[in-house]
Amino acid sequence: MVSTPLVSSGGLVVHPATHARFDDVRTMVGPKNPTSNVCWCLSHRIPAKDNRELAGPDRGAYVEALTRKRTKPGVLAYDGDEVVGWAAVAPRAELPFARSTKIPHVDDQPAWSVWCIRVRPGHRGRGISHVLLDGAVAYAAQRGAPVVEGYPVHNEGRKVDLTMAYVGTRKLFEDAGFEMAATTEATSAGFPRVVMRRGV
Repeated sequence: MVSTPLVSSGGLVVHPATHARFDDVRTMVGPKNPTSNVCWCLSHRIPAKDNRELAGPDRGAYVEALTRKRTKPGVLAYDGDEVVGWAAVAPRAELPFARSTKIPHVDDQPAWSVWCIRVRPGHRGRGISHVLLDGAVAYAAQRGAPVVEGYPVHNEGRKVDLTMAYVGTRKLFEDAGFEMAATTEATSAGFPRVVMRRGV
């Protein structure tokens, strides 16, 4: 799989989640038990009813089909040949966020959303989330996005439960050049979520 990385930093590279990289997508977001009805990073990608009804192996098949589309479902971070991170990124108009009553639309620009950032256990604390976020922005820009949004927690330095940390923190987004654009009525892990934005 020879391709030009979206981002290269500190020995890490970020690539779009193409079909050729589907096994790495599975490593990052597929459940240990393939018959499980969880994750595959679908909870904010498809309507809640569809997410509940999509069961077992069909969930993986749905994501595999996404990797075959022209616009890929996210980006992957690598340390050498080893996949170490995932970030979901897509046009907000194609996501349930488009109809959210809790997370406001800032303006009429066709924003892209980054809503899930995951780093593999054993690789945390190396700045991989920062590289992933830069890669997600680079991919959105490559696909014509004028602006990218995230909906992280405003935790003010307090510890966020690891199971809910995938939404990111306000500081993570600020460090990547995002600015706070709006408050929301949404919460995660007991913390308020905010709309962070960055033009591309």
